[in-house]
Amino acid sequence: MKIAVCVKQVPEAAHLRIDPGSKRLDRSGEGALNAFDSNAVEEALRLKDATGDGEVVLVSLGPAKAQDALRKALAMGADRAILISDEGAAGSDLIATSYALAKALERESPDLVLFGQQAGDSDGAVLWAAVAERLHRPVVSQAAELSHADGKLTVKRQTEFGYDVIEAPLPAVIAVSDAINEPRYPSLKGIMGAKSKPQETVSLADIGAEAVDSRTEVYTLVDPPARGDSRKVEDDGNAAQAVLDFLAEKRLV
Repeated sequence: MKIAVCVKQVPEAAHLRIDPGSKRLDRSGEGALNAFDSNAVEEALRLKDATGDGEVVLVSLGPAKAQDALRKALAMGADRAILISDEGAAGSDLIATSYALAKALERESPDLVLFGQQAGDSDGAVLWAAVAERLHRPVVSQAAELSHADGKLTVKRQTEFGYDVIEAPLPAVIAVSDAINEPRYPSLKGIMGAKSKPQETVSLADIGAEAVDSRTEVYTLVDPPARGDSRKVEDDGNAAQAVLDFLAEKRLV
């Protein structure tokens, strides 16, 4: 079974900021493999091990330095990586990103496409649905368990009310939750071996994609409104009464 895992390099959480010039997320600093994508890579490796055969291919869209994040996933055990890196794709929104990824996936024709549930830099949690729509494949999200047999998948899907068990035919798109597994740490052997694994960098033209067309545009950025008057209460044993007095003063009780 050929499994494609869509992964993303995201900025370090401590350095998330918007570039006031481009009005985009600043990606000039250090980056890392999106944590949710590590779960997707781990699940792909487990499915490959369970079948005893197959290939795990990483697919990503980003700048050239995103190869650093892909190497971590290769060190975990993925077989090869494809990075779509093109100036024409800079600043891509959901529409443009899903288009580019779908074109790369069409070229690869995997049996299964895995996503992490969301990305740590945007937390949109909808890219997998957009890609599945473009590929015309069934999609299941919030996968907490995943198994494969007889050409179909059985997915235990986590919901706010419990679990759903869903069967889906292949090919399919699955978004896994972080509850599905505990990602392995790359071994020294894996880290060294990742350097020799195929890492292909392609342009939009290479994957048969036309110029991407983002449908969103940021016109301006403003600071959040200042907070109103506040009052700090030190708890010396009378905090509850102080809060009650404050609420009464504001005619809220």
